[in-house]
Amino acid sequence: MSKKASRIVILICALSALILFALFLKDILVPFIRMEVNNDVDGAKELLRSKGILGFLTVALVEALQMVVVFIPAEFIQISSGLSYPLYIALILCDLGVCLGASIIFVLVRTFRIQNESFEKRKKTITRLAAKKGDKNTVLFMLLLFIMPLIPFGAICYYGSSTKIKYRNYILAVAGGVIPSILTSNLMGAAGKAFIRDSIPLWLLILIIVLLASVLFVILFFFINKFFLKESNGTPDSPVYALFFKIMRLLCWRKFKVTVESGLPDTVKAPYFALFNHQCFFDIYFTSFVESDTPSAIVANEYFLYHIPMLRRLPKKCGAIPKKLFTNDFVTPVGIMRMLKKGYPVVIFPEGRLTPDGKTNPIPEQSGRFYKKLGYDIVLFNISGAYFGKPKWRKKRFKTKVQMNVRRVIKAEELDVLTEDEVNDIINSAMEHDASEEDFNIYRRGGKAKGLENVLYRCIDCGALYTTSGKGNTFRCSSCGKEYHINEHYRFDEMIDGEQGTISRYYAKIKEAEKAGIDSLDLRAEVRTVIFDANVNKKAKEKGECRFTAQGFEYRSESTQFFIPASLITAIPFSCGTEFETYYKNELYYFYPVNDPVQTARWGLISDIIKEMNDSNER
Repeated sequence: MSKKASRIVILICALSALILFALFLKDILVPFIRMEVNNDVDGAKELLRSKGILGFLTVALVEALQMVVVFIPAEFIQISSGLSYPLYIALILCDLGVCLGASIIFVLVRTFRIQNESFEKRKKTITRLAAKKGDKNTVLFMLLLFIMPLIPFGAICYYGSSTKIKYRNYILAVAGGVIPSILTSNLMGAAGKAFIRDSIPLWLLILIIVLLASVLFVILFFFINKFFLKESNGTPDSPVYALFFKIMRLLCWRKFKVTVESGLPDTVKAPYFALFNHQCFFDIYFTSFVESDTPSAIVANEYFLYHIPMLRRLPKKCGAIPKKLFTNDFVTPVGIMRMLKKGYPVVIFPEGRLTPDGKTNPIPEQSGRFYKKLGYDIVLFNISGAYFGKPKWRKKRFKTKVQMNVRRVIKAEELDVLTEDEVNDIINSAMEHDASEEDFNIYRRGGKAKGLENVLYRCIDCGALYTTSGKGNTFRCSSCGKEYHINEHYRFDEMIDGEQGTISRYYAKIKEAEKAGIDSLDLRAEVRTVIFDANVNKKAKEKGECRFTAQGFEYRSESTQFFIPASLITAIPFSCGTEFETYYKNELYYFYPVNDPVQTARWGLISDIIKEMNDSNER
């Protein structure tokens, strides 16, 4: 069957399912609930009796049609049937509906060769799991897929139908495999009925639903790990990895519309490196939109992976690779090499931190040596549109379009002839980006300047420190009264040095002012300090003082004292208006300024200036 004809069949099924479900709501569910609320038990029973086979048939047909369509969630009709009928009837109706849908799919695939685009999007995941499992028993594999929480029933049936499995075995696998999920949804519906009929407290209803979902998830997770994907633990094929990105999509789909304009070239096969510029906190989520036959292992900040003790096992199960920011360690290279040898791509953000002003941060010069030594293909992606959706200085997320494209591919054989400096130059060029130059997003809302002082901490007109503030769409200095107004393109209406004013140009002017006084710099801050040991366990809290000069960084407290020469400082990462941080002897120090917390951005910028000056002197 042609793709156009397949789409017509799916569309008809989808419309039929929606119409039937609407009729079920209108003629059965809503009147039934109304009678239950009014304690009209006899009327409710008479309603169901009068609808008889028609009601039963509607539940089964809606369940069947949503299977064929795939993208319509089955939970709607399953919970509704649990509300309307006794549990055993609801379970039988839904299971019969699933079997009917599975039979329709079997005929459509085997006889008419129908193509379902929703299934095709998930086909790679299913076939990869089949390859990893290496199990020739399709029935067993289908049963295991049914208890996995992230793959729709319809997609599994399309997969089963595309194999050589016999119909009898196929339908038995379907009928048995879907029971746990149907039972849970029906029980949720039954709990809703109890809430309506018996007036149980709302908190108890919510607790019942949460507990049911949690129990099902725990049971499924146990079986998946124990009997199916045990060998995938600690890799991106782990179900925890898929669940993480599923949750991220639920949290982010309304705010970020992600488009991959140019994806992974056909000439690149796993394993390989995928490098991305670092625009916002959700960049890891954006990487999941790049279509690949193999999921990627992600190099991420060790602190974010492990600082919550009860969750620290999850990143390990996902195959995440921890990195101590801007310090040499052996764990990260070993983790990268292990994932590459297992055949997984590795995602790296070579800047190592979020951009403060929308322009790409400097990339460590040793990158070229590292990639040449390992000798794998490098795919250089560039993310645009993400920065103003959620910059590091603003708490709220704005709706934004995010675009990704491949700017360059460095093949393994090309690495052999390129020098380290040439590799560095290619990476820097591909990562280069200035969010203020984008034109495809329009931001017509207010609050665009709120929090901007957390990066633009100095007035470029009068030079005053910590006197700037953002309110609404206006950025203002309280010392000289100068105002900058942010337009719908997230640029200033005012000019800076004869050019269109932007956040990155304002930040560059602050950098010029800081650089002019760097030789006489003596930056000090009274801080509250939190110290983490080598395993990111909280070790101590104390009060102390930080000092930064052109010679280096110094920290003193009653129990601790250390000095890091400027030549050894690559960068000082910071969280806007909160803290700045560094490693010393493999321990992580978080410094929280007691006064003027916006100064955290200054410590980060000063470290960049000193690093650039030292690199320039070395050349």
